[in-house]
Amino acid sequence: MASERHAQAEARIQAAMEQLLGGDIPEGLRCDIKSLSTLSGVPRATLYRTYPHLKQEFEQRLGRVRETGGEPDPRITQVDRLKGEVARLRGRIARMNQELTEAEAFRTTALSRLAAQHEEIVSLRRELSDATAGGLRMVPPR
Repeated sequence: MASERHAQAEARIQAAMEQLLGGDIPEGLRCDIKSLSTLSGVPRATLYRTYPHLKQEFEQRLGRVRETGGEPDPRITQVDRLKGEVARLRGRIARMNQELTEAEAFRTTALSRLAAQHEEIVSLRRELSDATAGGLRMVPPR
């Protein structure tokens, strides 16, 4: 009877191991020992005490998967991808803010120059009108 329960628990642990390493990870769980014990229905202390060979096998297989550049948990892969995308977008926002600052500085400079040119034109027109009002004639251009 005890050996039958032992064999059933071992089979459940093996099935949970295959499920987790296969990427079929239920919501709220991860690809780790705690999730392995939860999914198999075997208490974690029992897994450490009675089935250390299965725990070690799981850790070795998980390590091999990660060494080959894979990740059994697709959510971790997605999180890593999204972190990269967030970093790229933050860089893009920083560049756009820099461009906006430069455009605002250019606008301020351009408006200042336009105002100065306008004042110069008004001043020249005033001088011209004063000169023609005093009886001076303009020399026609050749």
